[in-house]
Amino acid sequence: MEDNRNKKITTASGAPVVNYEDTMTIGPRGPVLLQDYFLHEKLAHFNRERIPERIVHAKGSGAYGTFTVTNDISKYTRAKLFNGIGKQTKLFIRFSTVGGERGSADSERDPRGFAVKFYTEDGNYDLVGNNTPVFFIKDAKKFPDFIHTQKRDPHTNCKSPTMVWDFWSLNPESLHQVTTLMSDRGTPFGFRHMHGYGSHTYSMINAQNERVYIKYHFRTQQGIKNLTGAEADEMRAKDMDYAQRDLHTAIANGDFPKWKLYIQVMTESETKTFRWNPFDLTKVWSQKEYPLIEVGEMELNQNPDNYFAHVEQVAFAPAHIVDGIGFSPDKMLQGRILSYPDAQRYRLGGNYEQIPVNRCPFMTNNYQRDGQMTVNGNQGAAPNYYPNSFDGHYEDQSYKEPALQVDSLVADNYDRNAPGEDDHYTQPGDLYRLLDAEQKEHLIQNIVGAMSGIEGPKRDEIVMRQLCHWFRADMNLGLGVAKGLGFSMDEMAKHMPQK
Repeated sequence: MEDNRNKKITTASGAPVVNYEDTMTIGPRGPVLLQDYFLHEKLAHFNRERIPERIVHAKGSGAYGTFTVTNDISKYTRAKLFNGIGKQTKLFIRFSTVGGERGSADSERDPRGFAVKFYTEDGNYDLVGNNTPVFFIKDAKKFPDFIHTQKRDPHTNCKSPTMVWDFWSLNPESLHQVTTLMSDRGTPFGFRHMHGYGSHTYSMINAQNERVYIKYHFRTQQGIKNLTGAEADEMRAKDMDYAQRDLHTAIANGDFPKWKLYIQVMTESETKTFRWNPFDLTKVWSQKEYPLIEVGEMELNQNPDNYFAHVEQVAFAPAHIVDGIGFSPDKMLQGRILSYPDAQRYRLGGNYEQIPVNRCPFMTNNYQRDGQMTVNGNQGAAPNYYPNSFDGHYEDQSYKEPALQVDSLVADNYDRNAPGEDDHYTQPGDLYRLLDAEQKEHLIQNIVGAMSGIEGPKRDEIVMRQLCHWFRADMNLGLGVAKGLGFSMDEMAKHMPQK
C-alpha cells in the first residue's frame, strides 16, 4: 500500500500549494485577490461534493413575510429597502441546521441558518446569516475542511467527535463559536424563539456616497427559548421535525412570528482603531461601544404551498446586494461571494434565478441566454450582446459605489492568526462570565459530553490541546471541563503552556 504520509500538498493539477489556509489579500485586512486560484479550486470542488441536497444547511424550513421600516436610517444608507418609515418589502426566509442531512433532527446541537431574501425594487437582497453573531473560522480557505469534520468520517461513514475536536483544538479561532454552540444556545427551541445575525461585517452607503460598516441583528419578539442538552436528546426521539412543525403551525394559526431588525454602525476611521480586526468573523462588536440602532420589523405570515418549490429551491447568495449596501474586507464574506452562487448554479442550474422563489419580481435586464432550464422565453429576439445598436440599454452610473481605498498595501497570503489577529480567548471568556450559574453548568456539561466522544491513539493529545484553550479563556471553565473529563490538576500541569 502506498504511503500517503509526509507528502507536499498540491492542487488537483499537481502544482505545489505554498499556502493552504490563508487567502491572498491586499494587505492583512484588505479584500481578496481573484488570482488566488487555490481558494477557487477548494471552494468550487467543495460545492460539488454532494448531490442533490445542499452540502451545508441541507435541512431547512421557510416562509414568506414582510419587512416594515420603523426607523429612518437614511443617514447611513440610500438602500430603498430601508428608506421611508412604514415602507413594506416582501421577503422569504429559510431557517436551517448546518451540519445535518435533510433527514436529520431539528434538535441537533448545531448553529441555525438564518437567511433572508428581500424582494426589492433594486433587485433581490440576500442577507445570509446564522443564529450566532460569530463563526468557527475567519478565512474561506478553511471552510471545506471545517465542514468535512462536521459530516461523516470517510472511513466509518459515522459522525466523529474525534474529527470535530481535533479540528477545533488545532484552530483556536473557533473557540468563541464553540463556546456559544456548547451553551444552551446551541439547541434553540425551534426557529421562532432565536435571534438572527448577518454575522459578517457589511457596509452601507448613503446618498452622499459616504460609507460606514455595519452588523445586522434580528431580535426575536417571541422571547428566547432554548432546550437543554437532555431536552434536545429527548426531542430527537420524540419529534425529529418539531422546529419545522412549530413554525408551520404557528403561521397557519395566524400566530405570525416577528423579529426586530437592528444595526451596529462603525465609521471607516473607527475600523482602524478597533481593538480587534473589525472584519474578523470570530469576533463581535461591543454593544456598549456600538449600540443597536432600530431599523424595522420582520413578520412571517405565509406558509409556502409546496415545500420543494419554495424551501428546497430557494437559493441565497451573499453576492446578491442592492444599491446602498456593500461588502467589507471580511475574508469569509469575500469567499462566500464566490462560493454561494457557484453552489447554486451547480445544485439548481445556471438559470436558478428564473425559479419563481428566486426571481426578482421587478424588472431584470441582462444578456444571459440559453443553458439548462431556461423558462423565461430566452428573451425572444432581443440581442444577446452589449453594446449594440438596437435596444438602447445603458449603465446607470448613479448606482456607483465610492472607491475603496486600500493604500499601498502588499498582496500576499497573510497569516490570519498573526500577532494582532491571534486573541481567540478574551471574547469566549467574556461570554462564559456573562452566563448565570446554571448556564455555566450546562455549558460545561455539554462540552464534557461532546469531548467524551474523542477516541483513538491521539485522544489525550487532542483533549489536552482543547483543554488548554478552555483554560486560556477562563480558568474556572477549564477546571470544570477538566474535572468532568476526569483529569487531575497534576496531569493538567504537565500539559499547560509555560509562561
